[in-house]
Amino acid sequence: MARILIVDDSPSQLVGIKRIVEKLGHDTVTAEDGAAGVEAAKRELPDLVLMDVVMPNLNGFQATRSITRDPSTKHIPVVLVTTKDQDTDRVWGMRQGAKAYITKPFNEADLAEVLGQLLPG
Repeated sequence: MARILIVDDSPSQLVGIKRIVEKLGHDTVTAEDGAAGVEAAKRELPDLVLMDVVMPNLNGFQATRSITRDPSTKHIPVVLVTTKDQDTDRVWGMRQGAKAYITKPFNEADLAEVLGQLLPG
């Protein structure tokens, strides 16, 4: 069982993703924006981060870059989970250090596959 940080400014998205992740057998920690997500990643050191992109304060691209370049959190895989579905968004997200990119709306099988690829064990 892994600890997964979910970062999304939409309460309904946060609850929906949390429900799926917990159904897959993982523990969750949540944050409501990119800045809070970066702080939670440093504090909680989760096994993986699911990061929205369009958020106030610090967007998901900026937060991903911060997490993947900080020595204390750079080992944590970040998966961008977003409605931004253009190829340029995907390329930019991966350049910020994301290990995977999931477009909303997604299904449980898509998320389970990515988690299976990125989590140890």
